[in-house]
Amino acid sequence: MTRALLFGLLFFQVRALPAAELNPAAVARAAKYSASHHGLSFLVRQNGRTLFEEYPGKGNARTAWRIYSGTKAFWNLAALAAVDDKLLKLDEPVGDTIPSWKTDPRKARVTIRQLLDFSCGLAPGFQLQQNEFENRDKTAIRLPLVAAPGEAFIYGPGALQVFHAVLKSKLGKKSPTEYLERRVLRKMELGPQRYLDDRAGNPLLSAGFMLTARQWAKMGELVLKEGRPVVRPETLAQTWRGSPANCAFSLGWWNNRAAPGGREFDFEAMLAPKWSQQDWADACLCRAAPPDLVACIGSEYQRLYVIPSLKLVVVRHGAGGSFSDGRFLRLLLDRPLASR
Repeated sequence: MTRALLFGLLFFQVRALPAAELNPAAVARAAKYSASHHGLSFLVRQNGRTLFEEYPGKGNARTAWRIYSGTKAFWNLAALAAVDDKLLKLDEPVGDTIPSWKTDPRKARVTIRQLLDFSCGLAPGFQLQQNEFENRDKTAIRLPLVAAPGEAFIYGPGALQVFHAVLKSKLGKKSPTEYLERRVLRKMELGPQRYLDDRAGNPLLSAGFMLTARQWAKMGELVLKEGRPVVRPETLAQTWRGSPANCAFSLGWWNNRAAPGGREFDFEAMLAPKWSQQDWADACLCRAAPPDLVACIGSEYQRLYVIPSLKLVVVRHGAGGSFSDGRFLRLLLDRPLASR
């Protein structure tokens, strides 16, 4: 049994263990740190109930903020629903659906999983995030491969837009947005979202959603419920395996598998340089946090943390500035602060 598969199985076994409630003083210290670093919301739920909720900015519980790349996890959940619905397989070649990729020797090797893990080698395609784009899917399909499939982690909107084209073809008359809403959002008791459609009607899969802290927490609660009622537990478990190109990321989620011995650093800062200058070897969010910690990460320090072993869901919206996942999590979990 591989280490990745073993981790996926253990990920959900720990949820049956008793979860000691967080130290209220530690939660208060984490809240103070978040607020002092441009925090807009802070919500802590453990064992299915709210321990702490605060809005130090101008908003309140009804205020929806941008979650930026947190959007990716919702579309990846739609991909997993499509697996359960037998519309696709994660390890099938993209070229089976996109003809121009089948005739390209390198693109013919790319799988759907590699698109979703950003390990397909496709150029990032940051220009696709522009408003009023003509046709994102068409442009993404034509992007070049700048690395061999499976060998590099290249984070950007391009790969997800190719997946949108794949899902659109698989669905036939129904649109991916309609599928997302029916199979994912409604079952999570969420409504239609901000899709940032281009002129051809293609949504931007890499960003766009705006959610309140309570709404975003629903994604965390779904993780604690092993994917129910949206996908099967064994299907969702694939999300935590990472990839050979980046063990800390897969299917829209970042993981802490490398803790306690991994390399702790600012993931947002690592994403800033060109992909070829990034180093994700043994990456972890916080060495002092449990290895089953997973997170959705959005620009300007939007965060959704889930720790199944603690039955814990934490949401934090931010307005940029400086913020440290490691320091925040140490404060929240009442662990010693890292020495500098």
